Amino acid sequence: MRHVGWIAGAAAAALVAAGAITYAVAEDDGGGKVPAADSADAGFARDMAVHHQQAVEMSYIVRDRTEDTEVRRLAYDIAQTQANQRGMLLGWLDLWGLPKVSADAPMTWMGMGDMTSGSGSGGDGALMPGMATDTEMKKLGTLSGRRAEVYYLQLMTDHHKGGVHMAEGCAARCTVGVEKRLAQGMVEAQESEIALMADMLKERGAKPRP
Repeated sequence: MRHVGWIAGAAAAALVAAGAITYAVAEDDGGGKVPAADSADAGFARDMAVHHQQAVEMSYIVRDRTEDTEVRRLAYDIAQTQANQRGMLLGWLDLWGLPKVSADAPMTWMGMGDMTSGSGSGGDGALMPGMATDTEMKKLGTLSGRRAEVYYLQLMTDHHKGGVHMAEGCAARCTVGVEKRLAQGMVEAQESEIALMADMLKERGAKPRP
């Protein structure tokens, strides 16, 4: 019960923080201008919301496929963090009065709308660099124990690498200060988790995918 209470408290604190940072966008230091629908700010918000959603799904899948405390804790942290950030991104689009979907291809705001480079991208349900394919997601749901742990860590490492690339793009191109700071925070946090997952894979006799 003590552990459950700690989790509930952490989740509540994260939701409060999410609400605060979403509201802060309305009075951001970018001069009060609302980004255009085809801006980097809007494109990043839309694309990263989709990217994050898959990370949340993968994390909940592996939590049901292993009893390993370390992996389950990491999966919970990733799911909660990225679900909250996704809420911020979609909340900003609402505040700006912009659509949550676009006719433009993903990554157009980065000049990559017609590209399929990056591990786990370019078909079979993978819309952006780093995203797992539908086939890979189904496979994760069939594994258990150590095999599920290794496959999740490999998929999530690829996913984070793609996420870092996108977040770096926003940090360089976005104009809304709060969003730029969130993007830079994503870069730092996900790079740290990539290093952590490399160690966790090593402990399990495995490596990140090439």
